Amino acid sequence: MTSEALHRSGLHQGTLAILALLLSCHGSGAMAQASTVGQWSQPYSWPDVAIHLHLLPTGKILSFSDDDDANYVANGTRKANFSKTYIVDMPDMQPPGAVIYLPDKTTDLFCSASSFLPDGRLLVLGGHEGKDGYGSTDVNFLSYGKDARKYRWTLDGTRPMNGGRWYASATTLPDGEVVVVGGEITPGTINPMPEVWQTNSGGGWRELSAALLSVPLYSPLHVAPNGKVFMPGSAQLTRYLDTTEKGLWTNVGNRLYGSRDYGPSVMYEPGKVLIVGGGNPPTATAEVINLNAISPVWAWTNSMHFARRHANATILPDGKVLVTGGTSSGGFNDATNAVFAAEMWNPADGSWTVMASAQVKRVYHSSAVLLPDGRVMSAGGGRPHPIAGSDNYNVEFFSPPYLFKGARPRITSAPNHVRYGEVFSVKTPDAASITSVTLVKLSTVTHTFNMGQRLNRLTFIKTRDAINVTPPSDRRIAPPGHYMLFLLNSAGVPSIAEIIQIT
Repeated sequence: MTSEALHRSGLHQGTLAILALLLSCHGSGAMAQASTVGQWSQPYSWPDVAIHLHLLPTGKILSFSDDDDANYVANGTRKANFSKTYIVDMPDMQPPGAVIYLPDKTTDLFCSASSFLPDGRLLVLGGHEGKDGYGSTDVNFLSYGKDARKYRWTLDGTRPMNGGRWYASATTLPDGEVVVVGGEITPGTINPMPEVWQTNSGGGWRELSAALLSVPLYSPLHVAPNGKVFMPGSAQLTRYLDTTEKGLWTNVGNRLYGSRDYGPSVMYEPGKVLIVGGGNPPTATAEVINLNAISPVWAWTNSMHFARRHANATILPDGKVLVTGGTSSGGFNDATNAVFAAEMWNPADGSWTVMASAQVKRVYHSSAVLLPDGRVMSAGGGRPHPIAGSDNYNVEFFSPPYLFKGARPRITSAPNHVRYGEVFSVKTPDAASITSVTLVKLSTVTHTFNMGQRLNRLTFIKTRDAINVTPPSDRRIAPPGHYMLFLLNSAGVPSIAEIIQIT
């Protein structure tokens, strides 16, 4: 039985210790290789081309793309809107499970912005008004429950945004409100007015009228430790947005490389941002900035082994960053030189290590999310700009090297909710071996940028059968909402995460 087959079998507790024995006579070389470069699964079928992926607080995946139903008049005015959305069960170390079809019957959510509210609802902003470049003003919510019948879409029909937004960006702020910037109203016309969804006063919009700016489509956004929103790309000039009062943009400084359109960025530690690849032709270069410094400046880190455009970057439980997919070809979406090999960046020394190779081309409209079991799901690519005449109705799972380094630590109980700065207890029979505790915020990803993910390292004290953990006390370091809580042992192996809410 191969290690891949065992991973799919669901025997995640102690599996790898047993695996070492099973492979002692045959296959031990594959095991050793996987412990260095990881391992990809076979492709599995998926209900749509996963242009948008979201890890919900229930542990399930929400997926949607373009409804492909051109039921509009020629100028983009809506006749009827409809979005095919799916909620997919993701059992630990297993292929995708049961699928719930949950259409949004009011809005085509294709190319929308999204962010989780503190209570776990997904706020989806804008979308597609029939033709590319025509943005919707719609405000949609996905409510969830452990009972599948409780998932539902709700349109806030009385409080739309001030203008259409297609390819906009959003992020949840330290006070739990959500800022949205950019996006096209009509082709070539960017919505210049940032708006803040007023979560704490029952909803509705507050316009940042002193912060008018036409920003590039799907500009990445990260909440910085000073409480402002940092925009690291794709334009070379990087900025802060102060979302208080009427808003204010200020310059942080130029990146070292020029345009990085369709190059992903991540906040891999509070205030520390990595941006990689992008551009046309694509680049392999990568840069970092430390926003905790008095005068932050961009600096080179080591370059990737492959130039990539349309890649995805995913923060792992151990703080390393996995980059998957993309293409080295010039042009908007030329998959001729699609990159199959993943790469892993180590923030400790800035090094890149080439990982195992996937089987499927993942370029424009691809996505990737970290799952609670520590795997990375890579999906999408193609629609509505097909690669070689076909779309990717499939997903692949990457098991990082840490899943081949021994048995996992186990969490036997953890609270569902924790409060800022208040110590909480995580029960585990493996307390003695724990060397790290991390939080990774739930993913909401599209078009190379994950609008949700960020990582926090937590302080803790061991007891005989538990870990007493201190969560962040500063909302600017960890905006409110749901996070995956991982325990990692001395071999760097993560537990299966518990999803907890910081309130």
